[in-house]
Amino acid sequence: MKRLTVYTSMLIIFVSFLSIHNDLVVQADSDGGGKLVYVIPIEDDVERGLEAFLSRTTGEAIEEGADHIIFEINTPGGSVEAADNIGTIISNLTVPTTSFVISEALSAGSYIALHTDTIYMTPRARMGASGVINSDGTAADKKAQSAWLKAMTSAAESNGRDPLYAAAMADSSIDLPELNAKEGDFLTLTPNEAVQVGYAEGIVSDRTELLYELGLANATVVEKEVTFAESVARFITNPIVVPILLSLASLGLIVELYSPGFGVPGSIGLISLVLFFYGHFVAGLAGMEAIILLVIGIGLIIAEIFIPGGILGVIGIGAVIGSLFMSGASISNMTMSIAIAFLVAIIASVILFRRIGLDKGIFRHVILRDRTTTELGYVSNENRLDLIGMEGITVTALRPSGMAVINNERIDVISEGSFIPANAKVKVVKVEGVRVVVRGL
Repeated sequence: MKRLTVYTSMLIIFVSFLSIHNDLVVQADSDGGGKLVYVIPIEDDVERGLEAFLSRTTGEAIEEGADHIIFEINTPGGSVEAADNIGTIISNLTVPTTSFVISEALSAGSYIALHTDTIYMTPRARMGASGVINSDGTAADKKAQSAWLKAMTSAAESNGRDPLYAAAMADSSIDLPELNAKEGDFLTLTPNEAVQVGYAEGIVSDRTELLYELGLANATVVEKEVTFAESVARFITNPIVVPILLSLASLGLIVELYSPGFGVPGSIGLISLVLFFYGHFVAGLAGMEAIILLVIGIGLIIAEIFIPGGILGVIGIGAVIGSLFMSGASISNMTMSIAIAFLVAIIASVILFRRIGLDKGIFRHVILRDRTTTELGYVSNENRLDLIGMEGITVTALRPSGMAVINNERIDVISEGSFIPANAKVKVVKVEGVRVVVRGL
C-alpha cells in the first residue's frame, strides 16, 4: 500500500512537471522565441529603385526562413507603376506581413500598406490621400484615375478591409464627413480613425511595442538597410533627377564639341550618362541589351565624324535614344526627360556657335578650312579685260552666243543680242567675268 502511494506521488510530480514545461513552451511560443522577424524600411519616394530593394530584401527573408516581415513605412507616395509592382511582391509573400506606419503612408504608400496582413500605426501617423497626380501637379486623366481606384479597392478587399475607405482615399467625390473627408477632399485617416474603420489593428509607440502586440517580443530581429548602390539607384531613378542627369550629359558633350581637347565639360557629360545607366541597372530597369545598344550608338556617332554622310550619325543617335527608353521606368517620363535634354542641347549649340563658331573643338578637325583666294594666288577665271576694243572674225553664227577668233585666239563670245552670221567682223565692247560681249561691224 505504501509502495503504491509512492508511485502515485511520483506520477503526480511528473505530470505537474510536464504541465509546467508545456506552460513554459506555450509562453515561449507566444513571445516569439525562436522565430525570425525581418524589418524592412519603406522610406522616401516610391520609385523603381525602392521596388528593386524590396524585391531583394523580401527574397532574402524567404530564403532565410523568416516567420514574419514588418515593413516600416514613412513615405509621401510616388510612382503608381512602382507601387503596383511592390504590391504584387508583398501579395506573393507566403509569410505573415505587417505594415508599421511610422509617420505617413500617403498616396502609393497607403496602397502598399493595404497589401499587408496587418497594419499598425504610431500615434502621430496618418494614411491615405491617394489621388493620382501628374508630375506637373495636375490631376491624372479619368482613365488613370479609374484604374488606380480599382487597384486601391482591390488591395483593401484582398485583406478583408472595407473598400469604401480605400476608394475615398483615391476618389475625392466620395463624401465621408464623419471622417473629415467631405466631398472634394481625399480621405486621410488618423490612427484612431484607422482602427475605427478596421484599417489598422492597433496603435503602438515603437517597434518594441509592436513586436509585443504581434507576439514576437523575443523573436530574432533582422533589420535590413538600403545599400550604398541602392541609395544611388533610388536617387538616380527619381523622375525629377532623370531629366537633370540627361540635360547635364547633353550639355557637357555639346560644350566639349566646341572645346579644344577633352576636359571638364566632356567628363561631366560622360559621368552623368554613366550614372544614369548605373542607377537604372542597379534598380533592375536597364539590362545588358540597353548597355550594348548604347555602346553601338556611341560608336556609330564617332564613326560619323570620320565617315561623313549622315546615315551613321542618325542611326547612332537613334540607338542612344532607344537605349534610354529601354532603361526608363516609364515611356512618358523618359519622353519628357529626353525632350528637355534635347532642348538644352539645342540652346547650348546656338549660343556656343554664335560666340565661338567652329574654330575650336572637334569641328576644327572635320571642317575644310583651305581657301583658294586671290591673295594666295588662286584665280577662279582669267581676267580678259585686255580684249576690249579688239576686232575679230566669228567662227560660228552668234545666236547670240558662239565662237570667234580674236587676236589669233578662239574665244567664246556672245553678241549684244542681235544675230551675227559666221565669218562676220565683230568688235569686243564689254567683258563681264567670263562673258566676252561683241558687236557686229
